[in-house]
Amino acid sequence: MICVTGASSVALGPHDPKTLEPTEFLRAKKTRKFMGTQDDLAVISAGRALAQAGLGAERLAERAGLFAVVGYIPFNREDIDPVLTESLEGERFSMQRFSSGGFQQAHPLLTFRCLPNMPAFHVSANFDLQGPYFVSYPGAGQVYAALEEAVSSLNDESIDVAVLVAVAHQRNFLVEHHFGRITPPVAAAELWDAGACLVLERADFARARGAKLRAELLGMQQHYEPHDALTQEFAGNETLSGVARPPGERGPALLFTALAEAVGGSAAALELVHRVQTRDHVSAQSRWRVLS
Repeated sequence: MICVTGASSVALGPHDPKTLEPTEFLRAKKTRKFMGTQDDLAVISAGRALAQAGLGAERLAERAGLFAVVGYIPFNREDIDPVLTESLEGERFSMQRFSSGGFQQAHPLLTFRCLPNMPAFHVSANFDLQGPYFVSYPGAGQVYAALEEAVSSLNDESIDVAVLVAVAHQRNFLVEHHFGRITPPVAAAELWDAGACLVLERADFARARGAKLRAELLGMQQHYEPHDALTQEFAGNETLSGVARPPGERGPALLFTALAEAVGGSAAALELVHRVQTRDHVSAQSRWRVLS
């Protein structure tokens, strides 16, 4: 049996300040300057989930794997505008101007705060995760790819602990622009910055170290339907049953957030079912029993 021993989520809605403070979890405080919002979300949620699971660095290392899903690449208008200004020839974008000087208008540390692999790096480095890792992006369909990798690694005993992280930094110009032009569009006010983490273990391993079993994975499945992306369009759909749906559009973090809130609640044992059909034609579902 695969079980959840730790779960945590953190989110910033449209009326929350755009500030997070992960410093308490950083092994080297100077790395803070390399971190963006998605990195903050990942480190905070992972730190809290590992603490709930009773896992410290001495229990992790090579026997712990990291499986991460990161949302769309974030970019603020104030970062884009100088690059664009120096890349225009008249009113048209010029690749020559961009490559010869436009890209240099971006802050040198900007890449570290934007790339999808950086949340995985910061979690791995700060919590001493030295086992296998998997990183993908940007949506709920990839959550199931990460979950499948984690469960497979636990079942074949190549690891004892799987740390699953899902984060989405969405309250920014580039991601808001993307969601505003898809079908159907998603209003900027609906987009949340969200991060969530699950700690998964085999039940026998968790019991042997005295950990509390907080939820169990009852089953999951996923399917991909090949399609012509130029002619076939699908709006996507994601549902939860058995629990209240957290507010806002949370990207890949929705399932883990719902589980974290259910695990942290005071309700008796319940069953949570998550279903998703994505715009890129992935269909997946999972069933979880949250233990009292």
